[in-house]
Amino acid sequence: MTTTTNPGVSMSGHTATAEPYAPSRRSSRFALTGLALVYLVLGIPTLVVLIVVTVAIPLGVLGIGLAVLAAFVPFLRQLANVHRYFATQVLRTTVPSPYHERESSGVNVVVKDWARDPARWRDLGWSYVSVTVGWFLSWIPVGLLLGVVWFLIFPFIYWVTPKGVFDMSWRIVQVHDVASSFSMWVAAGLCALVWWVITPPVSRLRARMDLALLAPTRGELERRLVEVSASRSETIDHSAAELRRIERDLHDGAQARLVSLGMSLGLAEQLMRTDPEAAVRLIEEARSTTTSALGDLRSVVRGIHPPVLADRGLVGATQALALDIAVPTSFSAVVPGRAPEPVESAMYFAVAEALANVVKHARATAASVELSYDGERLRAVVADNGQGGADPAAGTGLTGVGRRLAAFDGTMVVESPHGGPTVVTMELPCALSSPKTSPSSGTA
Repeated sequence: MTTTTNPGVSMSGHTATAEPYAPSRRSSRFALTGLALVYLVLGIPTLVVLIVVTVAIPLGVLGIGLAVLAAFVPFLRQLANVHRYFATQVLRTTVPSPYHERESSGVNVVVKDWARDPARWRDLGWSYVSVTVGWFLSWIPVGLLLGVVWFLIFPFIYWVTPKGVFDMSWRIVQVHDVASSFSMWVAAGLCALVWWVITPPVSRLRARMDLALLAPTRGELERRLVEVSASRSETIDHSAAELRRIERDLHDGAQARLVSLGMSLGLAEQLMRTDPEAAVRLIEEARSTTTSALGDLRSVVRGIHPPVLADRGLVGATQALALDIAVPTSFSAVVPGRAPEPVESAMYFAVAEALANVVKHARATAASVELSYDGERLRAVVADNGQGGADPAAGTGLTGVGRRLAAFDGTMVVESPHGGPTVVTMELPCALSSPKTSPSSGTA
């Protein structure tokens, strides 16, 4: 069983990629021409990937080309991301990532997920247009600027080459010696004028063409808006439930003990003159009640934001979770720096819930926790060798984990066939605050 949970998708996101592309100042004509040259260079790998993917798709239906698709489809996405970024810079706009964030394991599952994503098919259609119409449009400013350079240096070229090689006898242009070769500067001026006028509109046309094929459609944006609204509603409900839980814990725990403490101290005060021994016993009970009340308060605080998370960060706090559970659990982490505090808290409680499920339901004899960061997304993988069959819809607590992650535009993938093993992969898009790498590993 493989279940992917992503109730909410942010309109302004993170990527490969959900972050919007920030606009920059309007580019000069030289910058636009340089961008056109970059397009020409990128056309070569785009053409190669296009050919490979086109050939691999029919083979993939037969089960032969799946590995090729798994390798080249992400490469096509990166090429599309680069062109999408350039287009937003030229048009000074922002575009959310159009892709469905499904991070599954196994080549078959991954390729099937991609096949259901309209954005992947638009990438393929865009690649056909990019290596044909797009390539032609990119040649226009580059060719004109090369023409300007050629006509400017033409007199020198004519002078250093053997006589007669570049002689011309056209109706308007007559070149038969070094002096007449300077007439080509007129052509250089005409090319420069055309280049100056035509480069911005051609660049904008190329950018609009790219975004028309690579940006999310209106239907997709409306669907995401519905998902965001649903996720926001679930998050609000979850927050309200958390507040009620904290209120209940304080009322039934610490508050009740503090009331009892006040009554005990009041009785001790009354008995101090008449029965000192009874007063001493009441004071001892009050001291015990104080210790219990402090324990209740610490428990509530740990439920809000565990002190170990603030002191040791996500890596240390998660390692402490792995050390505390009854099932032997290996732990490894390579996380360069600290994530934002809300992200760390969300991931910590998600891992805690996943480990709690291992203890309660999995009947496992071994488990593992892995933390990693790929430059864009913080990933936690909790696995066990138990009986499998975990389903977020079955009320095992995984639904709440998915909801917690969705509030941060995160995803959760549960792979749990009957008979095991179970692998829960949780991801949150974020940026880390420090380049320092803090790896650690061990066995709990």
